[in-house]
Parts: sequence; structure tokens; C-alpha cells
Amino acid sequence: MKIVVLDGYALNPGDLSWEGIKEMGDVEIYERTSAAKILKRAEGAEVLLTNKTPLSRETIKALPELKYVGVLATGYNVVDIKAAAENNIVVTNVPTYGTNAVAQFVMALLLEVCHHVGEHNRAVKNGAWTEADDFCFWNYPLIELQDKTLGIIGFGSIGQKTAELASAFGMKILSYDRSPEKKINNPEIKTEEIEFVDLMDLYRRADVISLHCPQSKETEGMINKFSIAQMKEGVIIINTSRGGLIVESDLAAALETGKVKTAAVDVLSTEPPAASNSLLNSDRTIITPHIAWASQEARQRLMNTVLENLKSFLEGNVINQVNG
Repeated sequence: MKIVVLDGYALNPGDLSWEGIKEMGDVEIYERTSAAKILKRAEGAEVLLTNKTPLSRETIKALPELKYVGVLATGYNVVDIKAAAENNIVVTNVPTYGTNAVAQFVMALLLEVCHHVGEHNRAVKNGAWTEADDFCFWNYPLIELQDKTLGIIGFGSIGQKTAELASAFGMKILSYDRSPEKKINNPEIKTEEIEFVDLMDLYRRADVISLHCPQSKETEGMINKFSIAQMKEGVIIINTSRGGLIVESDLAAALETGKVKTAAVDVLSTEPPAASNSLLNSDRTIITPHIAWASQEARQRLMNTVLENLKSFLEGNVINQVNG
């Protein structure tokens, strides 16, 4: 059986092992695959593993031997799952592997907004403390999280973990979720200290807003000039979900006026971003290169589940299917 990994570098830049996959067939592993090379590399493959390399309807129809697509991520919008189903191709993803990593990263972004640890470290290394007249100095206002209100949009596993961590800092938690009753009535989910509200109420009341929902027709561009106008003056916006949830030009304008104090984002609408992206040029943004998911521990969990998904498929017991 021919197995092709189209873009394995992000998952495994060299610190993990592909051995489990290699034991299942004739495996070809590519670090990256351009659009022009997809068909040539995928030709004859029964199994394709992809992270961000797109598999369109046309590509799927051109691969008659393809039986299985394993997405090396939770989001699977890179695959035309309807076309895959029409051609009897199973598509699986990897849910929940990054829950702890992403929630921890949300708090890292928020704490950086509150304390600017990196900037103060650079100032000290550049001699500012050595030359100071006093025993201490700070270049930015320092913020406590105690009693601040965090609004979480999307109360899935990452939103839930983020709420747990934020609660430990003494934050009050609001959440908007499309199906709050399913969360409230689930005994496995701690909701005692969570106030579920509608979206407009969350916008109006939150000191910090953190996005944890998938990008869809309903959520695309949800952070825009209208929704920002409903928010508190000086709100902090955090996005570790999908860049397309935010209209970046609207956010940039709100940052310029101070309506939004800071935007701390790990994702942008286009990745890698163009140099002209308005958020890159703002001194009120903290931007990281889509790494919230990428701790070694999280990537190993992802790899383990990719292996389990493929093994289960070959044994006739499909798990984590997204187009069934």
C-alpha cells in the first residue's frame, strides 16, 4: 500500500518518529508540497496524510486509487470532504490533541499583554536597568487579572481548559456557545462558575475576549467594526483559533484609536502573512506564528492519533471520521 505524507515538516521537523506509519506500507514523506506537485506525488496512493496541503474536488477525482485521507490537524477545511464522500474516500482528523497546549498559550499571550515580560527582558539586556536611577522600572502599565472578566467564544475542550486556567487567576468567566445546554447538562464539564450569555452581552461585559470557535460561514469576520463597537473601551482580544474570524482592517483601526487596547493573536487570515498586513505594523499587537498547538507533547499526541486513525481504518473500524 502506498502512503504519502504531503507536508510532514510542521508536525515533525525531526524530533518525532514516522516509524509507526512506515510499518504500514510503502511510505513517501515530503516536508512540503506545492500545488503544482500534489498530483504527481499523490499518484497511485491509497492513503494521503496532509496538514495544510489542499485536496480539492478536482484533485480527489484525479486520484482513483485513493481510499483514505488523514488530516494531521483538527481543522479539515483543506479537504473537500463532500467530494471525498462521493468517491468513497474516508477522511479523518485529530481532535483534542492540542487542548492543554493551546489553552496554556492563551494564558501566555494574556500574561504577556499584562506584564510585557519579553520587552522588559530586552530592556534589561540593553542596559536600561544598569543605567536606572531606581531599583526598578517598568515601561508599560502592569495589569492584574484578579476580578477581570474573560469572555470565551466557543466552549469546546480548549475553551473549557482556558476557563479553568483563567479561573485560577481569579478571573470571572463568561461564555458564548451555540449549544450551551449541552455543556451545562454534561456532568463531565465544569460549568458551575461559568455564566453563559448571548454574544452581544459577552461583547459588552468582557475585559478580555478569547476566540475558540471554528471558522465557518456564521463565524467568519465575527470580530468586525460593528462587534468591536459593542465592546468595552480598552478591551483585549486574543485569537488562537482561526485568523478569518477577525476582519483585520477593522481590528487595526480599533487598535489605532485605543478602543481595543491590545490584540494578541497566534493566527492571521493569510499564513504566512503579507508584509502589508495591517496588524503587523501596529505597536498594540502581539503576534506569534501559529504555534499554540506545537508543543512537542501535543505534536506527539497528534502523531499517536494519526497512527491510531490509520490502523483503525485498515482494520475496518474507522474512528475520527469527519465525512461519514
